[in-house]
Amino acid sequence: MQQINVGIIGFGTVGCGTFEVLTTNREVIANRVGAEVVVKRIADLDLESDRGIQVNRDLLTVDAMDVIDDPEIDVVVELIGGVEKAKEFILMAMEKGKNVVTANKALLAEYGSEIFEASERYGTSLGFEASVGGGIPIINALRRGLAANRIQTMIGILNGTSNYILTKMTKEGLPYVKVVQDAVDLGFAEDPPTLDVDGTDAAHKLAILISIAFGSPVSFNEIYKEGITDLTPDDIRFAGQFGYSIKLLAIARNLGDRLQARIHPAMIPKDHILANVNEAYNAIYLEGDFVGPNLYYGLGAGKRPTGSAVVSDIIELARQTRVGLKGFMPPLAHVRSPDKKILIQPIEELTSAYYCRFSALDSPGVLSKISGVLGDHHISISSVIQKGREVNGSVPIVMLTHEALESNVQKALSLMKGMKILTGKTIMIRVESG
Repeated sequence: MQQINVGIIGFGTVGCGTFEVLTTNREVIANRVGAEVVVKRIADLDLESDRGIQVNRDLLTVDAMDVIDDPEIDVVVELIGGVEKAKEFILMAMEKGKNVVTANKALLAEYGSEIFEASERYGTSLGFEASVGGGIPIINALRRGLAANRIQTMIGILNGTSNYILTKMTKEGLPYVKVVQDAVDLGFAEDPPTLDVDGTDAAHKLAILISIAFGSPVSFNEIYKEGITDLTPDDIRFAGQFGYSIKLLAIARNLGDRLQARIHPAMIPKDHILANVNEAYNAIYLEGDFVGPNLYYGLGAGKRPTGSAVVSDIIELARQTRVGLKGFMPPLAHVRSPDKKILIQPIEELTSAYYCRFSALDSPGVLSKISGVLGDHHISISSVIQKGREVNGSVPIVMLTHEALESNVQKALSLMKGMKILTGKTIMIRVESG
């Protein structure tokens, strides 16, 4: 049987998961590929740590060039993380005519244009299923299964750490700081989990999904992002009284001439399918013009799910190698890119309903003053809750607005910062109806 050789650069959690899948399911993979898929070389700077798996030490090297320069290696798998060194290794591998698999979302979101162009220039294939959604096959769905559709909407929970934190805050009423520390102690979160909780990780992933769905790389820096660090159990409780759950959402909508692309906490109805995605799970809901609504759900991270996604790309590239194909599919699955650059709608032009929680003095006329400022900016109130407990002479006043223009909401809240009746930071959360 023909043999397809794989070289792995980076032997951390995902690297070990990839090796385990390739070795444990070796026979299954060989039957599906029609060739044996063999790990020929593994490069990592740390060769001494116990990874809990048996590896022939003859496979190991500290020099990534031992993988890239090996003429017998057909597929190079980059799993070191980071950006600069990873980009260097991938470009060198492509220049040598090797197909590449990566799980590096930050690299693709920030330098995708350069990587994608190199893949096409050198006639090599690039697999990156594991860059979004862990074990969820969303990249393959967009590149293949939904290729006949114009994607109209994508709404996703793309960061498991943030979702875990919000789930614990919702179910147990714990404050953000306490839940984060528990997540770190249990190994669910980095210490500190900055890129997870500030929306950066989700923005990287959304940039990749948008680039595939619309055929042109989108800069991660163009995507509006906002994190979950200011949310409190009170906000989650008040949202529940209005009939909503709070999730950190990644949202993209095709507006025709422009695209919405944003990451932020959002209130979604409790009966929305994403409202019941909990713990460290991810989900992506999307709508195509012909296929209609689709939902993809599963573990968004972890050694085994992510390793599974990496190996799915290796299998695809091994199949191509077996029959002598190269550069079979452009990275973004568009042979011709759209004529026009994708324009992102500024967040100030968003129209949405809003939740606002004010911390105010417990005195007469406060509600009317707040309502007056909102009214002056064309913001009408849908519902009000004014029954929270008093703390140091202040009470929460919680409002749900009708749809309003984001710029008007921001102006009104900015004006209120100077009002003596307000005693703390105002929390604003957008409402996503569907």
